[in-house]
Amino acid sequence: MKRKDGFSGQRAIVLPHSVLVMMEQDPMMSTLHLTDIGYYPVAEGHFRTRPEGISQHILIYCVKGEGWFELQGTRRSVFANQYFILPAGVPHLYGANQANPWTIYWIHFKGSQSAMYTDPMGSYPKEILPGNTSRIEDRNNLFEQIYHTLEMGYSMQHLQFAGISLHYYLATFKYLNLYRQSTPSHVEMEQDMVDLAIHYMKENIEKKIKVEDIAREFHISPVYFCSQFLQKTGSSPYTYFINLRIQQACHYLDFSSMKINQICYKIGYDDAHYFSRIFTKTMGLSPVDYRKRDKG
Repeated sequence: MKRKDGFSGQRAIVLPHSVLVMMEQDPMMSTLHLTDIGYYPVAEGHFRTRPEGISQHILIYCVKGEGWFELQGTRRSVFANQYFILPAGVPHLYGANQANPWTIYWIHFKGSQSAMYTDPMGSYPKEILPGNTSRIEDRNNLFEQIYHTLEMGYSMQHLQFAGISLHYYLATFKYLNLYRQSTPSHVEMEQDMVDLAIHYMKENIEKKIKVEDIAREFHISPVYFCSQFLQKTGSSPYTYFINLRIQQACHYLDFSSMKINQICYKIGYDDAHYFSRIFTKTMGLSPVDYRKRDKG
């Protein structure tokens, strides 16, 4: 079965035509603005074909699973931690892998300066591998900032702020190395395996990772890694990772309008009921009750 959308936990915003006209007439936003934005988790059956292309560039960032795209007669596979940008006006197809469907962030964008964020050589997909300076969590939070800004309305201020943020978001892909080097916060972590492991967990919070995966990342045995982690944090890596996920879930419950079945995918759970059980066990109340509780 092939479909454009309709995936559990999906989110998407398509800006109205009247708003697009307003942005195209604004001196600042006419240089770069988005037209559509969304997040599709485990998008089974996802498929799009555009024989004549469209007027926007399309960024698709795969964080989990697999997919593919076809451009100018060439089909290329896409894996987790890879992205590609389809150029405006060019026929294309893309879709999720049937056996292991992708989870993707996607944005349609256009404007007089929009082409500067594309690769004229078309050498896609490109990799964004997790590491001690990767800042994947920061990038995904920036996406959420853009999305939430548009959820709040289409005033000129909202649209301009989203547009400025879009410049930065796209720059994190185009100038990947500069983006990773632009914060000194990771420099102090380089010699500390446990801190690096925690960073690795945060960068992979949407994925199903095991203790063995983290230990392999640092070329040490899982037993030694667990003992060092427990010694420094007082918690096992498994428990710590669950707490990180629940902490992030609390953030989304507090500061976003995402539904429970949308939040669960954002923190690596494919089943909203299982997520609710883990959340309740950790926090002492359900996600629904937590959202209702007075804060501050």
